[in-house]
Amino acid sequence: MTVNRVGLVVHGGRPEAVAAARAVREWCAEHAVACADIDVWREGARHSAREEVDAAGDPDLVVTLGGDGTFLRGARLAAENDAMVLGVDLGRVGFLTEVPATAVRAALDAVRERRITVESRMLLTLRASCRLEVPAQMEALLRYGRGPLLPPPRVRTDCTAGGDWGVALNVTALNDVVVEKLARDRQVSVGVYLAGRLLAAYSADALLVATPTGSTAYSFAAGGPVVSPRVEGLVFTPVAPHMVFNRSVVAAPDEPIALRVLERSGQAAVSIDGQLRGVLSPGDWVGVYAAQRRLRAVRLGPTDFYGRLRERMNLTDAPAALADGAAAPLWPVTTPPPPDLAHLAMPPAPDDAAWPS
Repeated sequence: MTVNRVGLVVHGGRPEAVAAARAVREWCAEHAVACADIDVWREGARHSAREEVDAAGDPDLVVTLGGDGTFLRGARLAAENDAMVLGVDLGRVGFLTEVPATAVRAALDAVRERRITVESRMLLTLRASCRLEVPAQMEALLRYGRGPLLPPPRVRTDCTAGGDWGVALNVTALNDVVVEKLARDRQVSVGVYLAGRLLAAYSADALLVATPTGSTAYSFAAGGPVVSPRVEGLVFTPVAPHMVFNRSVVAAPDEPIALRVLERSGQAAVSIDGQLRGVLSPGDWVGVYAAQRRLRAVRLGPTDFYGRLRERMNLTDAPAALADGAAAPLWPVTTPPPPDLAHLAMPPAPDDAAWPS
């Protein structure tokens, strides 16, 4: 797990991220580790993940300094290069980053000394009935409040089977793939297929397929379930559907989810991890399925996902539940489970001492 080159993805609009980036560069200089900034916005245009990691010298560790959006950029690069990714938390409501900015040097020391675990996260990939492209006029519509668009996804040259199987796209998503309406006054009509069988035809604002990691992002905001990132599966969630059945469906990782734009629908936009990547016309389709590659996320200690869920979502206890006094934890994580619970995957105890004050 030797680190020879670090790639930095920095949210340049946050002074604390810029300061943390200086600390990373200083650490790299002290330990003779090459360090390159990955400027995903250089020259006023966006580039493919392959071009970006090539320009950075093929880093084996990508460090992101920002919130979840910055982490998603870094994850796209890390997955392309089978590199590890370390997220430094400078966001407000995110779930993906967890290393405090004040602990960035200690985190890099832990990576160098192999005092880490590498968590494997599920990624999504796509097939489509056609190559995804964004019409030229879309740039003007999206310019307000946004930067340059990412280039259209490339086609995988190692997997060119077409026909009924469509075009294999060389793209991955850590959070979700979304098919959504383009016109504000018209919903998109989409046939949804699970494991090759029609589930239903939806008329909705959007339809999305999320990973367990992405279940706390757009899918959650649309009413989808919270899924542990340790689960393997695909979460389908309709957004504001004009029908009685508005529930999410969780499919197995070997059950692809296909979304076909119906004949009387308007055009639909395809977004991957929040980035517009193409436009579909009636008759076009995308198939979403588990990617063979995985994201290798660096973790320095046990992940307290449910504690973070309570904190990030500002969960409060029902007054009636606390009427008789303070609620005690049902299953303490600081002591071994009793024999009748030993077969369960009990979470490891969060180690508060892992982070320097």
